[in-house]
Amino acid sequence: MSKSASARAGVVKSIVAEIRDFCVANADPALVAKYAKFFREGYDAFGLNYKNPGWQANRKSWGDRLRAAGPTAYLEAGDILVRTGKYEEAAFAIEFAADLSDLHTADTFSRLAGWFDGGIRNWAHTDVFCSLVLSRFLVEGIVQLEALAPWVASQHKYQRRAAPVMLIPLLKQQKDYRPPLSLIEPLMSDAAREVQQGAGWFLREAWKLEPKPTEEFLMRYKNSAPRLIFQYATEKMTPDQRSRFRKAR
Repeated sequence: MSKSASARAGVVKSIVAEIRDFCVANADPALVAKYAKFFREGYDAFGLNYKNPGWQANRKSWGDRLRAAGPTAYLEAGDILVRTGKYEEAAFAIEFAADLSDLHTADTFSRLAGWFDGGIRNWAHTDVFCSLVLSRFLVEGIVQLEALAPWVASQHKYQRRAAPVMLIPLLKQQKDYRPPLSLIEPLMSDAAREVQQGAGWFLREAWKLEPKPTEEFLMRYKNSAPRLIFQYATEKMTPDQRSRFRKAR
């Protein structure tokens, strides 16, 4: 290991340890009990209050130190933090990736995909990750839509969910954008509830922007796709509009 790599590893190790100490010192079991009901697959958390003044102050301080340690230090810290299983530690990893987005490259996108392999394991982290971090790669043209092909085929359901969810900011920010409906075709038969919700959410936003092609797309799947997708996709339609997408008996 080179001298610079060794120094960077030392900074990463120190910050990861400081984050754990901060989380332990500010833990609140009552908050864990309060929010656990929103996570069907379990909620392994310390119970931190995000309004804790130390959260944002430390986030900036740790982020500044990671930046100074080198362009990949925040990724190395994130690789560790997302795999501890603790909710707040993964949240810090996502925030570092958001705060240091000027360091992102196409290779970063591939590396972040690895965070779903045993790391990002709930809907909340997935959606925040998409909104604050992953969507920027598309909005800023760092990667193209083709980069999402492995995501919709991933063995990890939250990575599959992320593919349509990270597209939603594009729909909202670029009014002349044409929703890439074909991208989510593999998800129209996905058995995972979380993926169905993500696909339906994307289709709802796509319909607001381009109702005709979105309705044509939905019509092709109305008798085969899970109904939860249609529940989300047609949420903003009128009752008469929704009735067109009822499954034939």
